[in-house]
Amino acid sequence: MQLTVKDRELLALLGENARLPVATLAKKLSLSRTTVQARLERLEREGVITGYGVRLSDEYASSLIRAHILITIAPKALAQVTSSLGKLQAVTTLHSVSGSYDLVAMIAAPSISELDQLIDEIGAIDGVDRTLSSLILSTRIAR
Repeated sequence: MQLTVKDRELLALLGENARLPVATLAKKLSLSRTTVQARLERLEREGVITGYGVRLSDEYASSLIRAHILITIAPKALAQVTSSLGKLQAVTTLHSVSGSYDLVAMIAAPSISELDQLIDEIGAIDGVDRTLSSLILSTRIAR
């Protein structure tokens, strides 16, 4: 899919606030409202935009204890482990990675004790061989 500069600008604006009215987007992009509406529909139709989500306030997000969990899995256990991790609501993101670990899970919990329990649950999943946890102390850049 080929995106134009205006498409990328539109996506950046939506990334900042997906609830902006089309008229506001059009004004910020120096395009007509119908042009912006047509671009949105095309980006949705072509699967570039698959949905609109919620951005949590900095205050709420900073109240959560977040961690990266590096996970080594047994051979041929990727599908099973991925499925099990997908059922844990506290797992917000899961990445396959290269290196000595196979997966990196981003997790968030309201307290250290709940985070600790969650890390134990992840370690107990069939197919998980080893985990290494890193608590996130602060976020320096978020886009």
